[in-house]
Amino acid sequence: MDNNPSILSHVSIGTNDFERAIAFYDAVLPTLGCKRFMEHPGAIAYGKQYPEFWVGTPFDGQPATVGNGTHIGFIAPTKEAVHAFYEAALAAGGKDDGAPGGRPDYSEPYYGCFVRDPDGHKIEAAFWDEQLEQQLNQNNA
Repeated sequence: MDNNPSILSHVSIGTNDFERAIAFYDAVLPTLGCKRFMEHPGAIAYGKQYPEFWVGTPFDGQPATVGNGTHIGFIAPTKEAVHAFYEAALAAGGKDDGAPGGRPDYSEPYYGCFVRDPDGHKIEAAFWDEQLEQQLNQNNA
């Protein structure tokens, strides 16, 4: 039986400035316990246990573009990790797209932030407070 809770094998994003993108993600992803996992010419994969998030130059040699309406959400283990992710991203050249905090539209257990990486990709760090969710479920039962 497969014990992997994810439905995805991996996600890849393109960059037009490989060195800048790698410097950005090398600074940001360790705040969530991620590390470089694999390296190939023009591509680097990050993850905790396997290569889940790839950054690279487009395989077809054409310029990388940002998908409108697309974002990558990373799991944060704590609210503090959300803040560390956000601060590291801004310090490494990212742009604010939603400061750390709750989002009432998402539900009470959600706590996260949104940033644009140097290529303009929208990335998110999100903490889901499972204890709060259980309390809310018990109160609503």
